[in-house]
Amino acid sequence: MKQITSPQNSLIKQLAQLKDKSRERKKTSTFLIEGKREISLALNGGYKLETILIYPELFSIQQLKDLTNQQINTIEISKEVYQKLAYRETTEGILAVAKSKSLMLDNLTFETNAPLILIAEAPEKPGNIGALLRTADAANADAVIIANPKTDIYNPNIVRSSVGCVFTNQIATGTTSEIVSFLKSKNINIFCAALQASTTYTTQDYTTPSAIVVGTEATGLSTEWLENATQNIIIPMQGEIDSMNVSVAAGILIFEAVRQRKFK
Repeated sequence: MKQITSPQNSLIKQLAQLKDKSRERKKTSTFLIEGKREISLALNGGYKLETILIYPELFSIQQLKDLTNQQINTIEISKEVYQKLAYRETTEGILAVAKSKSLMLDNLTFETNAPLILIAEAPEKPGNIGALLRTADAANADAVIIANPKTDIYNPNIVRSSVGCVFTNQIATGTTSEIVSFLKSKNINIFCAALQASTTYTTQDYTTPSAIVVGTEATGLSTEWLENATQNIIIPMQGEIDSMNVSVAAGILIFEAVRQRKFK
């Protein structure tokens, strides 16, 4: 097995670029995954791993064999190299280089005639995107779509904050116009979380093909979404504020859809 002990090794420098720079991830169509659970979810999600790097004092060859029986190029790395590439303070001693997937809308496939889709317009914070992906996974949504993305899905902060749910969800990105056209072509109802011309979210029927659309706390949804909505919906507030964290709002809305579908 190949070993790399120097953080100045050319491959390690290249991988550090994958960790830190979206441009490099897009150029190479690869990204870094850190952690046993995340790598396991990526494998289960059909992601191709190009290389696995292990720090043997924390992660053994036997653990790697238990994780996957695939023949994947594996490199043993030193503590110094691992610290250069690892993103988390609490580590497990394993990283992987994976090929990213296409995020085109046309690649989405639905196994049901009434798909449930979570859409977020222009979310900026990786932590919020990760939480949205966790919410969608928990609800077993058919897809997550990011409109007008501000950061790439394979940002290590998103991988980390989603606890690997970036690999368990069907994900696509596009402009608002592209996504609206896609939804209409599939006859999917559009429910927009908004203050304007809204009705209480519990009054709507989400057992039909449904997309629940949320915007940022700061600006909400763009006019294009509101003009194309089947219905704008609102979560009634009982306190002094008129908005809540986007992932919390998304959770409330999508689990109402799940509740309705369970008792349909």
